Amino acid sequence: MPKLRIKKSDNVVVLSGKDKGKRAKVLEVNPEKETVLVEGVNVMKKHTKPRPPKVPQGGILEKAMPIHASNVMLVCPHCDKPVRIKTRETGEERDRVCRKCKEII
Repeated sequence: MPKLRIKKSDNVVVLSGKDKGKRAKVLEVNPEKETVLVEGVNVMKKHTKPRPPKVPQGGILEKAMPIHASNVMLVCPHCDKPVRIKTRETGEERDRVCRKCKEII
């Protein structure tokens, strides 16, 4: 299972697809499928029937779908730019470090 460098609640920018250029927050990460769920990106419409306990009123619901992790890039909170990251070991911990400003993310 590959390790993703993007974590939940990171800010990312979308690199490709219909939502290219959007900046948003990561809601969920799935390392097994190498996908991330980004807020307001790759939104699909789902038509639902009325089902009284869960969905009392049917209609068209909008649902965010996951996109591949290679299609997003982490935005550094310090320099506010999309960056590649590297890891630096400090003692027993590993920290994610911005390649542009050298700050810990």
